[in-house]
Amino acid sequence: MSFLIPADRTVNLALQGGGAHGAFTWGVLDYLLEDGRLVFDGISGTSAGAMNAVVLAQGLMTGGADGARAALANFWNAVADSVPFVQGIGSDEGEPPKLGPALKLMLQLTDHFSPSQLNPFDLNPLRTIVAKQVDFEQLQRDCPVKLFVAATHANSGKLRMFQSSELSVDAILASACLPTIHHPIMIGGEPYWDGGYSANPAVFPLFYYCNSRDILLVLLTPLKYKETPYSVQEIKHRQQELSFQSTFLREMRMFAHLREFVKGSWFHLGSFERRIARANFHVIAADKLMSELPPETKAIANKQFFLMLRDNGRKHAKTWLDQCHGAIGKRSTVELTDLFY
Repeated sequence: MSFLIPADRTVNLALQGGGAHGAFTWGVLDYLLEDGRLVFDGISGTSAGAMNAVVLAQGLMTGGADGARAALANFWNAVADSVPFVQGIGSDEGEPPKLGPALKLMLQLTDHFSPSQLNPFDLNPLRTIVAKQVDFEQLQRDCPVKLFVAATHANSGKLRMFQSSELSVDAILASACLPTIHHPIMIGGEPYWDGGYSANPAVFPLFYYCNSRDILLVLLTPLKYKETPYSVQEIKHRQQELSFQSTFLREMRMFAHLREFVKGSWFHLGSFERRIARANFHVIAADKLMSELPPETKAIANKQFFLMLRDNGRKHAKTWLDQCHGAIGKRSTVELTDLFY
């Protein structure tokens, strides 16, 4: 028997990429699923956000909310077990793990050698993990949410948005394909790189193709940094983070402009403008935590580190729900002009 879910329970999720920092998003999702007051209409994800999205959908499809929580935990545990190249947690309690010698050397070599030279056989442990965790044939048929996974066409820079019926292991790997580390992912004879270059994440599909008027952004990249980088390595990391953030910032600035344009003119608006006016935006972010984490920790697969991020994600989700649940379906809980102008 089908039934309508009340508008004040449905949200769309926009999940940012950020490598290992995506374990924070795992924690956010874990708490939202455990709490049970919200259900998901559409999910847009890039890179680690795409992996969280597709694993979440797989778990929902086979076991509901509890199944989704178990699937996310299994995925992040599998990632932690797949890469034995990290040292333990630092000597001080709560200190992030350090890069192990092998991984540190590999990352240094990416400045001088291409992936085809460093990894001629295109080995990628994520391929095995994702293929084992997700039944893509069933997901294409029976996906319980609308999924949107972003990748970037390597020869044009254009965004390629994979929807639920198109998802595959390759689509997910394309969304997370850093060109300095991995070979391009070939899909339909075309090469794809990380979706962060064109959308991190894409928000427009949630607005155009989903029924829920509420969009919850789960962000991993700080909207503002406390310090300016000065060393060569710090500048390099900041350049990459800004390049991955720029398309998202432009898209959100566009939404902010549109909402300002339609404000106060309700009786003279068309259906598109009314839809803009009714859209509600929400944000879960951990700018302080993410600003304090060294950029190289995005490449670390370490179970204790993942659990720290998960627990922080759960805390932020609880705080947001406690403060903002009553606004779902009614109003935004953030002012876009304040965040993105």
